[in-house]
Amino acid sequence: MKKSVVLGLGLCVALSFSACKSSESAYKKAYEKAKQKELAEAQAATPAEETVQVSETAVVAAPVEAPRVVESVAAPVRQEKVTVVTGAEETLKDFSVVCGSFGVKANADGLKSRLEADGYQALVVYNADANTYRVIVSSFDDRASAEQARDAFKARYPQNADFQKAWLLYRLK
Repeated sequence: MKKSVVLGLGLCVALSFSACKSSESAYKKAYEKAKQKELAEAQAATPAEETVQVSETAVVAAPVEAPRVVESVAAPVRQEKVTVVTGAEETLKDFSVVCGSFGVKANADGLKSRLEADGYQALVVYNADANTYRVIVSSFDDRASAEQARDAFKARYPQNADFQKAWLLYRLK
């Protein structure tokens, strides 16, 4: 009886290890397939090359980058009652470009410092209704100027997905 129990347990252990190997290889195959697909997409996205003749004998291939065009999107303007927390209050006008929203003031101050290092006169405002701190890049009296500033801001930081979500705020008084 003892021998059959030990033999049965040994058989179960052997089957469990063999089952793990087959699932492991399936995961490995799926990973390799996804990696190949990613590499193929990256190769398809590489810019075209332009041949430039430097002299009569030398030919140099240089990558050609497509011009980046940021189109103005007539997005709705959010209306909120906000108060200035950090920055010059007189710079806050009716229409503002908001590039970040935070629940913690320290995070908003950190982004404000980063933007000031890049040359912006950023503000941190507080929306009491939403209990949220907003980081404002620039502020204007009219909507058209604010939209242009928003589009210019997005164009300056094309790799930053968070900045691509910048939006317009109309300050309620």
